[in-house]
Amino acid sequence: MTTAVLLAGAAFLGLALPGAAAAASPTPTPSAASDGEPPAPTEAGTSFRAATAVRPGQRATAQASTGDYLYWQFPGDAGDRATVRATVTLPEASARQAGTSWRIDVYDGLRRRQACRYGSDSRTLAAEARSVELTCHLRTVRAWAEPWSNDPLPGAYYVRLTAVRLAATDIGLPFDAALDVTVEGAGGAAAVDGTLATPLVQGSSATVEPEDGWSSGWWSTRWLWTAGGAALAALAGIWGYTLTRGNGRPAGVPGRT
Repeated sequence: MTTAVLLAGAAFLGLALPGAAAAASPTPTPSAASDGEPPAPTEAGTSFRAATAVRPGQRATAQASTGDYLYWQFPGDAGDRATVRATVTLPEASARQAGTSWRIDVYDGLRRRQACRYGSDSRTLAAEARSVELTCHLRTVRAWAEPWSNDPLPGAYYVRLTAVRLAATDIGLPFDAALDVTVEGAGGAAAVDGTLATPLVQGSSATVEPEDGWSSGWWSTRWLWTAGGAALAALAGIWGYTLTRGNGRPAGVPGRT
C-alpha cells in the first residue's frame, strides 16, 4: 500500500508541475514605441484644407513635381517664435534648362500672410545647382491683438512651398522637399493682457495642437516681476518710514498734559 501511495503521488506531481511551470512562465507582450510620438510625415498637402500637420522638431519630407504647391501646417502658441526651414533637392540627372526661383510663404489661421523678421524666404536655384535652402524667422505669436492689426495670433500656421519662376520646359521635373519647424519661447517680455476665446484653427483634414495643449494666456513671468516689484516697494516704504520718524520725543520737551 505504501508503494502504491508513493507511485500515485509521483504521478500527480509529474502531471501538476509542468502545468504550474507553464502558468508561471511570462506571456510575451508586444513592445511599445520608445517615445510614443507619431512618425514624421512623408507627404505634403496640395491646398490649405489638405495641409499636412507637422510637429515642431520633426523633419517632414515629400516628393513632388516642379510647379506643384506643397502645404504643411504646425501649431503656434502665444509667446512662440517659430523658424521655418525648407530644403529643395533636385536629382543629379536633372534636365533643367534654366534657373528656378523657389519661395516659402507662411500664413496664420486667418490665411493672412505673415512677414519674416529675417531670413531668405525666396531664393534662386541655378541651372547647375541641385539644392537650395529657404529660411523664414517669424514674429512672436501674441496672445491677443487688435482686430485691425496683422499681428500673429495663436492657432494653426500654414507653410506653402512652390517654384515661382521657372521655364515652361522645366515644369513637371521631380524634386524632393524637406521641412523643419523649430519653436522657442520668447518669455514674459512678449506677454500681453488678454487672450483669444479659441485658437485660430480652421477646419482641415488634420488638426494641429501643441503637445501640452493651448496656453490659457493669463500666466506669464510678468506676474513674478509684479510680485517682486510690490515686495520691493513695501520694503522701501518701511525703510523710509524708519528714517523719517526719528528717535522719539527730544530731551527736555515736556509731555502733553
